[in-house]
Amino acid sequence: MKKLLLFVLSVATFSCSQAQIALFKKKNKTTTVKTDSTQTTQTSVPKQNVEVITTPKVKKDWSKVILTNRAADHFMIQYGSDAWTSRPDSVRTKGFSRHLNIYVMLDKPFKTDPRFSVAYGLGIGSSNMFFDNVRVNVNGTGGTLPFTDVSATNRYKKFKLTTIYAEIPVELRFYSDPENPGKSWKFALGAKVGTLLKAYTKGKDLQTANGVSVFGPTAIVKESNKRYFNGTRLAATARVGYGVFSLHGDFNVLGVVKDGFGPSMNLYSIGLSISGL
Repeated sequence: MKKLLLFVLSVATFSCSQAQIALFKKKNKTTTVKTDSTQTTQTSVPKQNVEVITTPKVKKDWSKVILTNRAADHFMIQYGSDAWTSRPDSVRTKGFSRHLNIYVMLDKPFKTDPRFSVAYGLGIGSSNMFFDNVRVNVNGTGGTLPFTDVSATNRYKKFKLTTIYAEIPVELRFYSDPENPGKSWKFALGAKVGTLLKAYTKGKDLQTANGVSVFGPTAIVKESNKRYFNGTRLAATARVGYGVFSLHGDFNVLGVVKDGFGPSMNLYSIGLSISGL
């Protein structure tokens, strides 16, 4: 009986081992590829087909862009530094000579390509030049505008010359993204023409040569006269920026003083512009 039981166990063990070997071979099935010269064995791998689809880039048709959400009119405010070219030694300036310009602009995009537009407007441009112990006598009676050295006599602690013009600016503009001007690079070239409204000097705190105040630190004296100054302003302009901020530069082609009424000097400006477009 024991011999019979041992025989049955042996047969069962052998059958199980054969079944496991057959299962292992099935999982690791190999194929034999026969060539003309050699015979190689390769493990079969299921094939995978990968399809790559490329979409051609479509060029945007700007003529079909409609700027219904963009305002046609806007304010443009400019502030920055002023200087005169070819100043003689007698015309000494100091401090931060500056300008402040405020315009109302109307923007007209091109229908064929609204990235480009023409803008024009109306506004006020002012320039304030500060002097170093020099008095500009706008009420002088001579044929030329006097720039008098007052460093050894009574002089004002602060003295400036202000000119104010009514101006018409015109710009040719380009926007990298005209549908979103607040997130767009912008470039502009243009010109502006103006007429002189007022020219005056302002002196504050008259002092002696020793620095003693004559009438007190709050005393102010103004003198106004347009006789010596060019009544027309003509300037070339440029701007570059992003969003509502841009840097601008202006160069006035016509001189500050009328021809023959004083030194030949031109005004140029560099500053910051804030504009919706």
